[in-house]
Amino acid sequence: MPHHSYHFRPQELKQRLLSSELQPSADWPEVREGHSHTPAAVLVPLVSRHDGPSVLLTKRTEHLHHHPGQISFPGGRVEEADDSAVSTALRETEEEIGLDRSHVELLGALPDYFTGTGFRVTPVVAVVHPPFELRLDAFEVAEAFEVPLTHFLNPANHQRLSRVFEGRTRHFYAMPYHDYYIWGATAGILMSLYRLLQDE
Repeated sequence: MPHHSYHFRPQELKQRLLSSELQPSADWPEVREGHSHTPAAVLVPLVSRHDGPSVLLTKRTEHLHHHPGQISFPGGRVEEADDSAVSTALRETEEEIGLDRSHVELLGALPDYFTGTGFRVTPVVAVVHPPFELRLDAFEVAEAFEVPLTHFLNPANHQRLSRVFEGRTRHFYAMPYHDYYIWGATAGILMSLYRLLQDE
């Protein structure tokens, strides 16, 4: 798909999410097998901008125990009071970046993503309607920023890399953008979105 010709049609994306036959994905294939994963959810926020949609991402602070300094979607583990993955994604987004849910139009969810750190992540896709204000949780979030969706829809920006982890070679995606190194689960979820949209 030529990335410059992408026309963002939220209702069409909603239909694709409903009828998608994409399979769950994982940091690496064995992750899904025989483990009990902690349920989690993230919001995949597509910001409706006049020059085309952008993806709202966060950079985690350097002192966090899990994934310090990494680029991620707002989200976290499911808590008892949450009645759905959507509830988790919206609550965590409000807590982490202060995005009020009145700006969020839910479209559906991508297939679950299993992380090597033991989480089963449900990516909840939504359109975010400006103008909105963000209030970052300074303990968890160092920065929030937007990347044009077309960057992630252009296969030239998809890197398939490998590294040895616990004695085995693991493959993963990376999609660097300027000084931001986007990889791991975040890039894996963006690949699911790419696969959903690539046959337009």
